[in-house]
Amino acid sequence: MTVTLLKAKKEQTVIQTENLNFYYGKSHALKNINLDIKENQVTALIGPSGCGKSTFLRTLNRMNDLIPGTSTEGKILIGDLDVTSPDIDAVDLRKRVGMVFQQANPFPMSIYDNIAYGPRIHGQKNKQVLDEIVESSLRAAALWDEVKDNLGKIATGLSGGQQQRLVLARVLAVKPEIILMDEPTSALDPVSTAKLEQLIMELKKQYTIIIVTHNMQQAARVSDETAFFLNGEVVEFASTNTIFTNPKKQQTEDYISGRFG
Repeated sequence: MTVTLLKAKKEQTVIQTENLNFYYGKSHALKNINLDIKENQVTALIGPSGCGKSTFLRTLNRMNDLIPGTSTEGKILIGDLDVTSPDIDAVDLRKRVGMVFQQANPFPMSIYDNIAYGPRIHGQKNKQVLDEIVESSLRAAALWDEVKDNLGKIATGLSGGQQQRLVLARVLAVKPEIILMDEPTSALDPVSTAKLEQLIMELKKQYTIIIVTHNMQQAARVSDETAFFLNGEVVEFASTNTIFTNPKKQQTEDYISGRFG
């Protein structure tokens, strides 16, 4: 089944989870998650290690399918499409819902071929079109000026910050509607982190972005809404300003203030 994600009007919900439960074997990793994620916003997922935030992120584009023995209950609606349906083409879904991982993972090929890889897989063979996709994607990832004269060089020779922006450009090349980011700056230096955060702020004009981060200052800087996960549950979900200045739940306040985590 080919995935067609419906574009919602600005500020409307584009991802809705309904009583979402997820299991690693018999281990209950996500418990009745109900979240509405809005278009053209950055939603941050925070919480201590092992709380379920990365697991939740990977349910949104079926990356958890790659782990044997896992199971999902409930619904994940993107537009009016339930992406948990067995009829969904997971490869096509991941084209629409792209992902940037904690560790930059450029392919061991040229910078150009890294960006052109996705469009080629999806049938684009025209060299002129591929050239345009490579340039526009690298520009969107604020990397073009740094690499435009070295597109034939192997991507693994780039710095860590450049590699992470290259991976983001590779995601953008297949024209996603949603971008998932799992601790995208945890391995980066402060300058590279600042560049990527600025990029996130720019990209939300065109994309819906969900970011998992342990860095609460980062969540406060870049996100519009924040969900606090604990023990596989969402304790609180609200505007980022509310979460960080006036949380409703004591557990949230304790985590934000550093009493645990």
